[in-house]
Amino acid sequence: MYRYDKQFKNVRNKIEGTGGEILAANFLKQQKYKILQMNYSNKIGEIDIIAQDKKTIVFVEVKRRQTLAYGRPVEAVDMRKANKIKKVAEIYLMLEGKSESDVRFDVVEIVGDDINHIKNAFS
Repeated sequence: MYRYDKQFKNVRNKIEGTGGEILAANFLKQQKYKILQMNYSNKIGEIDIIAQDKKTIVFVEVKRRQTLAYGRPVEAVDMRKANKIKKVAEIYLMLEGKSESDVRFDVVEIVGDDINHIKNAFS
């Protein structure tokens, strides 16, 4: 029974995460961002959304929670996670020939139906 419950929870979390990424992408589009890629991954890791805000390439981590019982979603992006995202971004920029681009790292946190866009969440 435990194994089934754990597998179900993992599947449910993946579905909720994907739904959060779609909500975040739609929110960013409404803010006039151009979505370049979703769920970009390489050998180092994954970035939820890569977007363009005017001339700036924006790497977006999406965090979704139903409640604040365990803190704000943005708090889940610790230094280790931020460093991993930066390494993935470096490879993306190099492969796309955009190494000289202005870049920014944002977090979109979703709590229930509320969306909070945190620009320059880490540098």
